[in-house]
Amino acid sequence: MRAVKSQEKRDAGARKTGIARLLEITATKKTLVILSAVFSASSAVVSFLPYIAIYWAIREILAVWPDVGMLDASKIAGYGWLACAGVIGNILLYFGALIFSHLAAFGTLYRLKVDFASHLARVPLGFHVMIGSGKLRKVMDQNIEKIEGFIAHQFPDMIAAMAAPVVMVVILLRVNWKMGLACIVGILLVFGVQASLYGREGARAMMDRYQKSLEEMNNASVEYIRGIAVVKAFRQTVYSFRRLHDTIKAYTSMVISYTLSWENGFSFILTLLHNIYLFVIPTGILIGMGAEDYRAFASTFIFYLLFVPAVASVMIKVVFVNNYSMQIMSGVEAMDAVLDEPELPEPAHPKIADGFDIAFEDVRFSYDRSKETEALKGVSFQAKQGEVTAIVGPSGGGKSTIAHLIPRFFDVTEGRITLGGCDVREMRSSYLMQQVSFVFQDVFLFKQSIRENIRMGNPEATDRQIEEAARAAQCHDFIEKLPGGYDTIIGTRGFHLSGGERQRIAIARAIVKDAPVVVLDEATAFADPENEHLIQKAFETLMKSKTVIIIAHRLSTVRSADKIVVVEDGRVIQEGTHASLLSAGGRYEEMWRVYNEAAAWTMKKNREVIQHA
Repeated sequence: MRAVKSQEKRDAGARKTGIARLLEITATKKTLVILSAVFSASSAVVSFLPYIAIYWAIREILAVWPDVGMLDASKIAGYGWLACAGVIGNILLYFGALIFSHLAAFGTLYRLKVDFASHLARVPLGFHVMIGSGKLRKVMDQNIEKIEGFIAHQFPDMIAAMAAPVVMVVILLRVNWKMGLACIVGILLVFGVQASLYGREGARAMMDRYQKSLEEMNNASVEYIRGIAVVKAFRQTVYSFRRLHDTIKAYTSMVISYTLSWENGFSFILTLLHNIYLFVIPTGILIGMGAEDYRAFASTFIFYLLFVPAVASVMIKVVFVNNYSMQIMSGVEAMDAVLDEPELPEPAHPKIADGFDIAFEDVRFSYDRSKETEALKGVSFQAKQGEVTAIVGPSGGGKSTIAHLIPRFFDVTEGRITLGGCDVREMRSSYLMQQVSFVFQDVFLFKQSIRENIRMGNPEATDRQIEEAARAAQCHDFIEKLPGGYDTIIGTRGFHLSGGERQRIAIARAIVKDAPVVVLDEATAFADPENEHLIQKAFETLMKSKTVIIIAHRLSTVRSADKIVVVEDGRVIQEGTHASLLSAGGRYEEMWRVYNEAAAWTMKKNREVIQHA
């Protein structure tokens, strides 16, 4: 129901974009954000007090010049204290704004990460298979973290950047409207150049390309690090790992071109900001030529020359806040793209299985959302409870896709998959996952003790049950030989498991779960012949009355299966037992013959290949 409501919310109205979306995220901690905005705006107003105090002091001095003895020292001292109060007030108010903004940022960061992680837990598991961990890592670790930085730092600066120009313009026009207008002309020119830079057609597209190239480089980097053992074994470098090399080059090219595209525009903006006095001086000279009260004019002219640096500092903050906000918005869009990924639909009236037979009924499935290329094309077969059903066939034929569809890593495009006569889409995903244990080729073990890794299958499992599962998976003996036994932490102090050992730990995890349906995708891929036989015996003993589906390339592992389903090019082309399929001839008999021929080949020292009888 949660997914349905989420989808209805998306359908009801499009998600906000740009600065509106940033402010929407910021408003999750409304009270803290408002306090931060008030303190930040107040600090911006107070920051101008020193300039006003100095102007008043200069005016008092010039009024009695050169007879400084007539100067009211107490009034000058009062202006000095006013200037000090402005500096101290600015610091304290801005510090207060940062305290509130940081509290809001930490709360928002926590909420965003929890919501993001919760959403990832509710989307189909196939989404994680397809998108790549590098992109999700970037969104979680960089994009969301930048939002926290925006709320903590850029938001107070943005409020100050909005309030300061308003106060600044009032002061500029209030002291002398003519010289004030000269300053404003320079400011408007800066805004015009900045708007032309941000508004140009390629600016936004270039930012999107920048984010995409960064995500692709992250994905390739994660893949490279995971395969570093292979890279080192073959004495290769990052340059030989083509995908990473290409993504680094593409990112470098993108960043250089992106940076250079802003070079002239930003140089012009900074030059204008630091030279606004060039607009003031000519105006001041013209006004001074016709001034009747030269002392009043001088004090005003000096004030504007002193005030110009404040104009530059305020406007630089505005420029950089806008620039950083543009980068943040691109990251927010990447986060929203993941959040907009449809969640796994949950039934309004969930059902439970009446038995544990699995049936594929004319199932069609496409990884491509356009559905132009189908991975499965009308697949139909039945896997009965209490039997072992093996799925075999050439690589790319659709075997692993079948395994992924059973626990709803993806939903079928057409047809249906039933468990105990009930469509798996009519069951709660949590219920379905309780009914299925699966061991895939890519084994992931947490950096925890071996005991806790096995207990992942069943958090309520006792130490005795864990040990029994380990014995059944043929991994108890090697675990006992480890320094810490079952309490050995995987991945610490240089301790690592071999591929076969990791596979057997994963099998023990599936056994301790004791689910009625077991899906094994190349579960014995790393096992030596002796352990492969022992694991098969363990399955025969421990998985009675369960529905077992084995995906296998090595045909020796499925000879004893109750049913063998041959899949090729997304279709079921043969079904039967090992003996019946051999006697029937066809694709399975050909695969079995080739498998045995390959197993019989060997190589002599002179590199001549011979075939044993």
